[in-house]
Amino acid sequence: MADPVVPPIPARPVVPAPNRSPAAVARQFEGVFAGQITKIMMETAGQGDEFSGGHGEAMFRGILAEQIGNQIAQGKGLGIASAVEAQIIRLQGGSADGQ
Repeated sequence: MADPVVPPIPARPVVPAPNRSPAAVARQFEGVFAGQITKIMMETAGQGDEFSGGHGEAMFRGILAEQIGNQIAQGKGLGIASAVEAQIIRLQGGSADGQ
């Protein structure tokens, strides 16, 4: 028996992301970076059996690390956002001091 012919899925139009400032992109980068560091720290930290969440905790540990990283970036941050912002501006052909 032949397979039924499945019509192709129409391509979705590519919608460009709204323009965001280099400062916002740098802050987002810092959040991702902090989340990755947090994830590594959480994986290497020992935990006792009395507080282990089992398989459910393991499934959501990455999401928790991501959210912790976002909160770090929204607070005082790690101090790398300004350097990342200056680099973004430089790569775009601008000046980091606003001139």
